[in-house]
Amino acid sequence: MIYFDYNATTPLHEDVLEAMVPFLTLRFGNPSSYYQLGRDARQALEQARRDVAVCLGAQPDEIVFTGGGTEADNLALRGVAHALREKGRHIVTSAVEHHAVLRTAEALQADGLDVTCVGVDASGCVDPDQVGRCIRPDTVLVSIMAANNETGVIQPIREIAAVAHAAGTLCHTDAVQAVGKVPVDVGDWGVDLLTLTAHKIYGPKGSGALYIKRGTPLLSPITGGHHEQSRRAGTENVAGIVGLSAALRIVLESLETEGRRLEVLRQRLEDALGAQLDGVHVHGAGASRVPNTSNLSFARVDGEAVILDLDLHGICAATGSACTTHEPEPSHVLLAMGVEPRLAQGAVRISLGKDSTASDVDRLVGVLLDSVPRLRRISSFA
Repeated sequence: MIYFDYNATTPLHEDVLEAMVPFLTLRFGNPSSYYQLGRDARQALEQARRDVAVCLGAQPDEIVFTGGGTEADNLALRGVAHALREKGRHIVTSAVEHHAVLRTAEALQADGLDVTCVGVDASGCVDPDQVGRCIRPDTVLVSIMAANNETGVIQPIREIAAVAHAAGTLCHTDAVQAVGKVPVDVGDWGVDLLTLTAHKIYGPKGSGALYIKRGTPLLSPITGGHHEQSRRAGTENVAGIVGLSAALRIVLESLETEGRRLEVLRQRLEDALGAQLDGVHVHGAGASRVPNTSNLSFARVDGEAVILDLDLHGICAATGSACTTHEPEPSHVLLAMGVEPRLAQGAVRISLGKDSTASDVDRLVGVLLDSVPRLRRISSFA
């Protein structure tokens, strides 16, 4: 099997598993318990919090652990909206966000909030000035993702945060696809809230975190105990949190060298296909992208058919976000970029990772050079 879907999830790093095992076995205590077993768990939990904070340029009390990126996005949007509902009832986001943000914004809209979705240019970039024009006196939050999960396009978060703050508005970024791929520093970016998750960086599924800058008003929609400084009720997943912390430390150790290696592989893929196959479109190619992601459309062929054919050859790839795999409509991200619906339907996302090699890329190219022309001959898209 050749795996090219690292943006959907990553394999658990062996060192991360080793760090987690004690808290799945002998050190299983509840971190809220006062006896030694519980104190051991609490110590590991707080050490992980300190480690994650250091990796993000934050303070430990600004890190809230969650059950993943989707929960963290929900906590950010719902928490701020509820806390500031007397100040205003308007949120600004973008048309290319992950559904964890878009669907949450829609739910808040159904509860009476106004939501403005900023468009993007043909490269998938958000214009900070346009964000500024959308901010109103009653705007309480701007939420723009740091890197897109489908195209890998990097947004100008520092500039967007500055625009939001100049207007007296908080700024959140979903950095799930940026953390571990590009440098992330909450102080440098100037954001008030930032989402990350473990399973995109060789950590466990079901473990994430939300950075909440000191002084940021947030009323948690999750009620129960006083866990996580009363900002996220529920017994903490100590093993998962330890895994998140370990994974984050590991990916940051080789961030620059691995980024350069993956960018070379991505360019190898795009150059080979562009030179040998007609009708290949690289979405977001004109923008800054995280180094591991290539979103390709093959004219006159359905992307799902390409994915299924790749699977028959032992190659794992995706048509877009793993969270929208079963939706028949073209990608909302590509449509927002102005891609023609038929071409968007032919999109395939290739996301590289630590086990990707040049021979893997060459194998993928070879299969696509055979597969795409053959599928075009029998395609109803023609």
